[in-house]
Amino acid sequence: MFNKIKDILSYRKQFISLLVGVPSYERYVEHMKEHHPGEAVVSRKDFFSQAQEARYCGKGGKVSRCC
Repeated sequence: MFNKIKDILSYRKQFISLLVGVPSYERYVEHMKEHHPGEAVVSRKDFFSQAQEARYCGKGGKVSRCC
C-alpha cells in the first residue's frame, strides 16, 4: 500500500508539468546525453525559460499572455 502511494506521488510533478505544458527537464537531459552527446545541456532555468517562450511567447521566462 505504501509503495503504491509512493509511486503515485512520484508521478505528481510529471503530471502537473504535462498538464500545464512544460516538458520534463530530466527527460531533456536524458535525450541530450543519448542523442546529442557532444552538445551542451542548458541549465534548468534556461530550459524552463525556453519552454515558456515557446509556449506563451514570453521573453526570459516571463509570460506575456495567458491564452
